[in-house]
Amino acid sequence: MLAKVLSGATVGLASVLVEVEVDISARSLPSFTIVGLPGKAVEESKERVRAALQNIGAKFPEHRIIVNLTPADLPKEGPAYDLPIALGILVASGQLNPAIKDSLFLGELSLDGSLRNTKGGLSVALMAKEKAIKKVFLPEVNIKEAAVVRGIEAYPVSSLIELWHHLLGQTKIRRQPLVRFEEIRKKQLFEFDLSEIVGQESAKRVLEIAAAGNHNLFMSGPPGAGKTLLSRTLPSILPKMTEEESLETTKIYSVAGQTPISEGLITYRPFRSPHHTVSRVGLIGGGSRLQPGEISLAHRGVLFLDEFPEFPRSVLEALRQPMEDGVIQITRAAGTLEFPAKFLLIAAANPCPCGYYGSAQKPCRCSAGQIARYKKRISGPIIDRIDLQINVPEVKVEKLIKTTESPESEKTENSSQVQERIQQARLRQLKRFRKYCLPVFNNGELTNKHLKAVCPLDIPGLKLLHQAVSRLGLSARAYYKIIKVARTIADLEDSDTIQSTHLAEALQYRLSEEVGL
Repeated sequence: MLAKVLSGATVGLASVLVEVEVDISARSLPSFTIVGLPGKAVEESKERVRAALQNIGAKFPEHRIIVNLTPADLPKEGPAYDLPIALGILVASGQLNPAIKDSLFLGELSLDGSLRNTKGGLSVALMAKEKAIKKVFLPEVNIKEAAVVRGIEAYPVSSLIELWHHLLGQTKIRRQPLVRFEEIRKKQLFEFDLSEIVGQESAKRVLEIAAAGNHNLFMSGPPGAGKTLLSRTLPSILPKMTEEESLETTKIYSVAGQTPISEGLITYRPFRSPHHTVSRVGLIGGGSRLQPGEISLAHRGVLFLDEFPEFPRSVLEALRQPMEDGVIQITRAAGTLEFPAKFLLIAAANPCPCGYYGSAQKPCRCSAGQIARYKKRISGPIIDRIDLQINVPEVKVEKLIKTTESPESEKTENSSQVQERIQQARLRQLKRFRKYCLPVFNNGELTNKHLKAVCPLDIPGLKLLHQAVSRLGLSARAYYKIIKVARTIADLEDSDTIQSTHLAEALQYRLSEEVGL
């Protein structure tokens, strides 16, 4: 008897409908074969399915079993086909009524028949909606991923025997209620707050500009100046995620198997801080199964690279294309995939190997050659792609003592106050983008062809920018980035036009001499 069960395969962030065909023939010797380009994990599902069926009391057919995974030319990876294969065997052997044409099944089986955490639940649910499949059955731990998709019915399955009884009509599985984005988006508690940072008012201003326009930021300064603290405070002032951004980010984490099980949706902006020993594949993605890397896991969030010059040169150079395009294309023998990578890069570095070059408190012990070699670890093309470049000086001991003795004397804005201002600036940007029908979310994503319409300059502004570019020898890329930063500064001041003062402030964050480069 032939049975057909619908499932899905995740390719990159998208999913493809997979039809699991199971044929049982009593006229041949007992065997169990899976065809359709199965990977090692899919091949091993034969033993998991056999043990699961026997342990729940079902009869495993002692006949010739052929499982065909179509489309046959698509490589099948992972253990997610365990559940549909087991159901196909139950239907083909006559132990289950084949009333499952409008349903999709996905899940990894344990030997006792229980279902384990399975990757790609959200992508499969979205694909089911596109294919007009009404019901989706997923492991209970992954069900909230599918429950955010409107237009389908998501059913949580804890074990194979529970699903068997449900399909037989004996014990019904309750449908998972729809998870609404507005209901699960909670006020996140942050470890760091902007009001806790002593001094560094200029750096806080730049941090606000970076968050408002999603501009990449490079900070140079001696050890203990507060570069890491400033970076870790950034998530507390970033604007709240929209539902579209949340779905984008959750799909990436779902494919990577890192979705928070308790909520199903990621409603906060990611903050990724890989160590400088991270490999190129770990940063940009890839590997034998083409998984997303750190830059994709930081999508719509922050990628913090501390000790920037200590990263391998090849790793840093791999950032060039995704920093410009917002996507990373990974090509391997198995195929080519594209992962989104619209992240806010925050890079921090010391001015020299010992860290005290130009310090007023400690002398630098590095030779001129050591400093030159240290600076050369970061290439010009990488720095040119970073919108904001600042020096973070040491905090004077008098200010620290004054704050310790009288905390109220240095009271500054907290993160909530700054976030509100940034949120308003982002709303102004989105309103402007809708007016011109631009598919972007912030000023940092604007392309050069958009700037003429979105960021017009008056005559004094053009003259100022022309003089600055001529004297400083800035590249064409730097020219456009200055305009984008000036547009963000104008948005923070609720200005419809870019003034000369906005351009002047944007220019001072591009003076590479100030950051020791």
